Amino acid sequence: MNLFRALLTVSGFTLLSRVTGLARETLIARAFGASQYTDAFYVAFRIPNLLRRISAEGAFSQAFVPILAEFKNQQGHDATKALVDATSTVLAWALVVLSALGIAGASFVVYVVASGLRADGQAYPLAVAMTRIMFPYIIFISLTSLASAVLNTYKNFSLPAFAPVLLNVAFIVAAVFFAPHMKTPVYALAWAVIAGGVLQFLVQLPGLKKIDMVPRIGLNPVRALAHRGVKRVLAKMVPAMFAVSASQISLIINTNIASHIGPGAVSWINYADRLMEFPTALLGVALGTILLPSLSRAHVDADPHEYSSLLDWGLRVTFLLAAPSAIALFFFAEPLTATLFHYGKFDGNSVVMVGRALSAYGVGLIGLILIKILAPGFYAKQDIKTPVKIAVGVLIVTQLCNYVFVPIFAHAGLTLSIGLGSCVNAAALFVMLRRRGIYMPSSGWMRFFVQLLGACLVMGGVMHWFAISFDWIGMHAEPVHRIALLGACLVLFAALYFGMLWLMGFKYAYFRRRVK
Repeated sequence: MNLFRALLTVSGFTLLSRVTGLARETLIARAFGASQYTDAFYVAFRIPNLLRRISAEGAFSQAFVPILAEFKNQQGHDATKALVDATSTVLAWALVVLSALGIAGASFVVYVVASGLRADGQAYPLAVAMTRIMFPYIIFISLTSLASAVLNTYKNFSLPAFAPVLLNVAFIVAAVFFAPHMKTPVYALAWAVIAGGVLQFLVQLPGLKKIDMVPRIGLNPVRALAHRGVKRVLAKMVPAMFAVSASQISLIINTNIASHIGPGAVSWINYADRLMEFPTALLGVALGTILLPSLSRAHVDADPHEYSSLLDWGLRVTFLLAAPSAIALFFFAEPLTATLFHYGKFDGNSVVMVGRALSAYGVGLIGLILIKILAPGFYAKQDIKTPVKIAVGVLIVTQLCNYVFVPIFAHAGLTLSIGLGSCVNAAALFVMLRRRGIYMPSSGWMRFFVQLLGACLVMGGVMHWFAISFDWIGMHAEPVHRIALLGACLVLFAALYFGMLWLMGFKYAYFRRRVK
């Protein structure tokens, strides 16, 4: 398998997902702006998303994929299928119970996550109602995560990468065709979440059927729990949940703080999140997705040289593409925000506020992406405890940063703290990988960094000039002109960056790496 081609495949579908995601956010911004309605929706949507990341997409994948790869490579198809069936049974029934509890306790959950909404008599009940509608989403999206883990282990990256597009399509259809006809239009977005969750799972079934891995959910979860593979997954998943929970607890605290800053703060951060997730998904998530199965195989094959080489390749790709992305978020935040969101009820003040949050994300973007590459270095070896210990420490660091930065930068202080905490997390993971001899850097890193620095300085200077030389908010009346100017700028920046690297003798051939 060609790793770079696999990365392009996953990134291509992820790009489609993010483009449709931007379309959905633009429609929501146009229809609702940054208001108590969007604050209520984003708080409600964040709750099942948080639980998904804790119980399934994060902790589950980290624990499940290495063990699944071991079964596949060492024990054959039948044993692997039995593991998938038993795991899906336990996962499904646990999530049904969790959803029932979430629906019953929605009011308490919303209060914990965003108590500041109670100051607005309309936002709080809206958030509670939408939380009840959306909570079952965790069932479908978690089963989707299981399906994705299986398909990725079998080197099928296309369907899992495409699935999120369907959630965005559901949002777009709901916002355009259903919201205008509802008494409370924002409820259409909540129902779109459920529809999107179902579609994401269903679209992966053909791929699972092709490899005879469609999960069979049994009626006896106790029996499924007795499966030795499930016991191992749960044993690894519990500490992984602590690792993921640390970052999610930090996110809950940040959401609660934002809900007290004032109307619109939760939404400003959410819109900044959407833009920040473009590079983190295209690079971090995509690289982590393709590296984890290959690292797991190298671990099973007891090939430390291949293991270290895979990490080296992933880190170089990350720095190559994350560095210009970070500079773009920092210097070009306002032009990006204005061009994508400044329509309808989304006013100029919201552009400035989202731009500040986005610039703060730019400071820590490389750290946010590096975590997705470095953490699999431990997960593939079935070492969950080390990332747990680091994540707990980073939780404390992030909240100390909030104490310092929020009084100074308000909502942007929250995104700055997340970015800086991620840099600390990435640095700690790197140090531990080096200290244990898991990762041994190959030669040429110093020359690599010098080339990147030169290209970034040139691109950053040109980018800053374009950001301050045009009135991006003032071009609100000429949206086509603004879109064309942004597109031309992005093409120019990319040409400058990669052109400068080429002039300095950068070797692109290194990234054409193949694995078994």
